[in-house]
Amino acid sequence: MGLFDAFALVLTVTALFGFVNERWLKLPTPIGVTLIALLTSIGLLVFGDSGLTHWAQAFLGSLNFDALLLEGLLSFLLFAGSLHVDLEDLARQGWPILVLATVGVLVSTVVVGALIAVGASLLGYALPWGWALVFGALISPTDPIAVLGILRRLGVRRDVETLVVGESLFNDGIGVVVFLAAVSFLGTAEGHGGGSAPLVLFLREAVGGLGLGLLLGYLTYRLVRAVDAYSVEVLLTLALVAGGYALAQALHTSGPLAMVVAGLFIGNRGRMLGMSTITREHLDTFWELVDEILNAVLFVLIGLEVLVLARGYPWPLALLAVPLVLVARWVSAGSAITLLRRRWAFPPWTVRTLVWGGLRGGISIALALSLPSGSERDLLVSMTYAVVVFSILVQGLTVGRVARRIPAAPERAPKGP
Repeated sequence: MGLFDAFALVLTVTALFGFVNERWLKLPTPIGVTLIALLTSIGLLVFGDSGLTHWAQAFLGSLNFDALLLEGLLSFLLFAGSLHVDLEDLARQGWPILVLATVGVLVSTVVVGALIAVGASLLGYALPWGWALVFGALISPTDPIAVLGILRRLGVRRDVETLVVGESLFNDGIGVVVFLAAVSFLGTAEGHGGGSAPLVLFLREAVGGLGLGLLLGYLTYRLVRAVDAYSVEVLLTLALVAGGYALAQALHTSGPLAMVVAGLFIGNRGRMLGMSTITREHLDTFWELVDEILNAVLFVLIGLEVLVLARGYPWPLALLAVPLVLVARWVSAGSAITLLRRRWAFPPWTVRTLVWGGLRGGISIALALSLPSGSERDLLVSMTYAVVVFSILVQGLTVGRVARRIPAAPERAPKGP
């Protein structure tokens, strides 16, 4: 099947699943289409000897999910997500977001790795500590996409929403960097070369990605400011995302971090100082549609991916991974918020919202699938898929109950004359 045929098929299936969800289930789109795709996959597996099932498995196996997300969809999703984040709100929550997205990811990586290594040993699975640490790195990044719509629809107070979304945007990029460093460490520990030293790799990816994103955002802002034609300006942002992400990969810096920083720059300084009102309206509409469509495609693929992963599934370890990852999230987010309370005030239920609202998504599956083939990789992929499906379907459907417990922000006293 050609590239266009594959794209047409995936888009058609996504549109049909989106219609079914909107017409009958009426769930948030990421959750609804994932559920329908998962039920479809289970239905096909029940009739495992059918030609349709074998064809679907072969088709999904040929899509190369990890490359599709990491080298394609991710750049557009992160840029679109950061484009609508208010930089002033983000700055007010700057240090908490920075701590959660860096120290929190590192703590979660270590805790998940330790718990999974012990759990795998108790269940009789051969999973070395280095591989358990790699699993901790790939499962620690949280996904802002599904929970963002839920929090906004519930009218959650703005500071908590900014904290959850800001952390998710940045820990996606930091998580990829930590994952690469963990894989590099694993390769060195097993005598396979391992490439650059993990610390050097981390600094090059993180600092380089942030700097590149700032540079690309500024250059695009200057170009946008020099013209007043919304079609050209939207095209410039498209070029920023596609070309910028490709450049980041060529320079071996973090493309996800670069796109987040560029999106924040264009969404704030570029929008306010370099665009007319009509351009801002077209830009917002365009990227909101891109965000919705690509997220629907991504979550449909997540639901259908079980057709490829179902064979030889280590259910005991996969099921154990779900509570262990939640425990690690509680330790990392809870310890960070406890330390930060000395200087910042957080409303009650903030930690619970961070834990239960810390959904995992396609980036974790893509990172797991990008690992070299082997028995350890199969264990990591199965655990990742179990955690992702649980977080999308169970946490995604119930996070609203947790978020509603957060008290409303107190009204500010009016300024005097």
